[in-house]
Amino acid sequence: MINKKWDEVLKEELKKEYFKDLGIFVKDEYKHKIIYPEYQNIFNALRYTDYDEVKVVILGQDPYHGEHEAHGLSFSVREGVRTPPSLLNIFKELESDLGIKRTKTDLTDWAKEGVLLLNSIMTVVKDSPLSHKGKGWEIFTDSIIEKLGEREEVLVFILWGSYARSKKELIKNKNHFILECVHPSPLSASRGFFGSKPFSKTNEFLKKNGLKEINWG
Repeated sequence: MINKKWDEVLKEELKKEYFKDLGIFVKDEYKHKIIYPEYQNIFNALRYTDYDEVKVVILGQDPYHGEHEAHGLSFSVREGVRTPPSLLNIFKELESDLGIKRTKTDLTDWAKEGVLLLNSIMTVVKDSPLSHKGKGWEIFTDSIIEKLGEREEVLVFILWGSYARSKKELIKNKNHFILECVHPSPLSASRGFFGSKPFSKTNEFLKKNGLKEINWG
């Protein structure tokens, strides 16, 4: 369904009644409404970054709800569509932090470097943010965060905004590095996101622990 290691790690979760109910709900929504991302892309975050390959988690809330934007990775949009303001601010901070001027909006290369770009809610109705809130996705993705939070191999959790920061309690291994600040949204970015240096801090932690740094370029 997802890929080999995640299927094994989440085996018991995938058998639970809520997940079966979620599957029925989601399939019905795709039949009758315009839902993002495309059905085959829902689990892209887990496909591109297997459990053993995760070095960094960047947690989002739910997918972009505009046409052709979301493709299963938090904060990432397909090439050729409007760049969301939050992503523009992420790129501004990346340039300020590491001198990398990035314009490519598809973050699949980050996912393949070991950055799990996870949305807490994995589907959304077109033009209706948080429309699939409370349907079961949060239970599923909380279990993913918990599994990673229990892992012995250290990793970085990047929690932007109050929603993402509320998941901090799921991270049990205190050796993991948690970077938290306000959301990169234009409404809050100037209150602590700009200047937070998440990219260099992440790489410094990975290097210190003998892990390959992320190529954010």
